[in-house]
Amino acid sequence: MTAQNRDDAPRTATRRPGAVRRFLATPRFFLIVLIIALVVVIGALKPSFFNGPFVIAPLLTSISIFTVVGLSQLVVMSVGHMNLAIGPMAAFGAMFAGMSFQLFGLPLWAGVVVGLLAGAAVGALSGWIIARTGVNSFIVTLAMSFALIGLVPTVYSWLTTGSAFTVKPDGLDVIGRASFATLCLGNVCGTNAIPIIVVPTIVTMAILGYLFTRTRIGRELLMTGSNVQAAELSGIPTSRRIILVHTLSGVLAALAGFLLAASTGSFTPGIGGEFMLQSFVGPILGGTLLAGGYVSITGTLLGITLTLLIRKGLDLFGVGIETLNILLGVILLIALSADRFRLIRTRRTRAAAAVAPPDDTGGDPHPTGPGADKKEEVSA
Repeated sequence: MTAQNRDDAPRTATRRPGAVRRFLATPRFFLIVLIIALVVVIGALKPSFFNGPFVIAPLLTSISIFTVVGLSQLVVMSVGHMNLAIGPMAAFGAMFAGMSFQLFGLPLWAGVVVGLLAGAAVGALSGWIIARTGVNSFIVTLAMSFALIGLVPTVYSWLTTGSAFTVKPDGLDVIGRASFATLCLGNVCGTNAIPIIVVPTIVTMAILGYLFTRTRIGRELLMTGSNVQAAELSGIPTSRRIILVHTLSGVLAALAGFLLAASTGSFTPGIGGEFMLQSFVGPILGGTLLAGGYVSITGTLLGITLTLLIRKGLDLFGVGIETLNILLGVILLIALSADRFRLIRTRRTRAAAAVAPPDDTGGDPHPTGPGADKKEEVSA
């Protein structure tokens, strides 16, 4: 072992406990603990909870769809914006996909592309208005939401007799309703507790994780969210980045709308009606800052899983929807309070780091702050 290797070994050993301590202090760790505790308690009191095809599979289907919804909000939150039109955008994108299947007879892949392009177009329009006028994203997306709420049912009433597109291209039921039990390797088949619909969600998470951790554009998005003035002085085209995140948000909303339509078997104007609350709860519970500058992909998945697990547990115990809505409201309030606390703590950490003298090693072996564990989030 060389002298350099001997010097590096203690430093590597000290970094690992530091990384573990940071992870134990993240919202993701607490979400994992809560999810495991809820699974144990609900399973002990209601053994039917572990029924694969009738409980676990529908739960995973909902988690998959709403995780994409949460990611749609996460991308705009990365620059400190919000999108109140995610539900109507999902209905808009799903409408174009259903229209392409029923009126034009397009295959599955082509219809999905049409729906995603429709979502991208309406998202880009919102982003362009925000970037050009400087109007707050809350106002612009709220106005877009009302416009789409009126437009989508009107188009359905013009083009359909039952306010639904019901033609199913080949492969739609496989995505929306099949499980891994239909996939076999020789005599070994998958489980019927895991639906195929989890695959698009996992792919989406991987793509976004790569975007935010491995690309220059992803870093520029987070820098824009941290401080838009500093980003502009650094030469980052912030207006283009704002348009980009709203375009991505529209694409992901349309994808979520398509996945929901595939799981139910029809494209209706009611798609996306429950998306707004979950789009905020998931990312914020998972650690994404509402003010921008920091995102958590796996945290969003865990936040969505927690809320839907609570919903499923209350459903198994026969609790009414009113109690569920109250509980979700309390969860959102707690999440927003935690977001504010994390924002204050992050600012204090940055201020302390700015005035701290440099160490002898030429860098901090235990980095802290919003970007410290970004790679760990994607690989977790």
